[in-house]
Amino acid sequence: MAKYRKLGRTSDQRKALIRSQVTALLYNGKIRTTETRAKEIRKVAEGLIALAVREKDNFETVTVTAKVARKDADGKRVKEVVDGKKVTVYDEVQKEIKKDKPSRLHARRQMLKVFYPVTEVPSEAKGKKKNTKSVDMPAKMFDEIAPKYADRNGGYTRIVKIGQRKGDAAMEVILELV
Repeated sequence: MAKYRKLGRTSDQRKALIRSQVTALLYNGKIRTTETRAKEIRKVAEGLIALAVREKDNFETVTVTAKVARKDADGKRVKEVVDGKKVTVYDEVQKEIKKDKPSRLHARRQMLKVFYPVTEVPSEAKGKKKNTKSVDMPAKMFDEIAPKYADRNGGYTRIVKIGQRKGDAAMEVILELV
């Protein structure tokens, strides 16, 4: 008995397919795919969610002092002349940051092995590169998804059959987070 389904693809194509589908599932909350793909994606996704649940509170909060450039009303850096040169003015600011403990850092790196980079495009700026921002998927896992499933022992996803696909009659399903 095989440990995984081959999905009619070579190993690199199969891994890429699973990575992209898992990223889409955990970013959007649900995806529409075939039944066999959904069963493979579910294995990987549930493992990542379990990892996030296990490590969600494993950090310490540290206060650090950082230098931040002073900005004017337009959002541009304030400069002053020192010895004939324009120099940016900096203010010292106290910031609280989360410092991962070693096991959480390892979990974050394990997640980054699976996730593809996700960029978020606001609806009013479609087609423009200026306002896009990249999404930190491991942070989303630890901050949003893991607290939702903290009291649950597995079974984080649900497969709902929606019928056969018109072209090849493959069984289609919706794979969603519970």
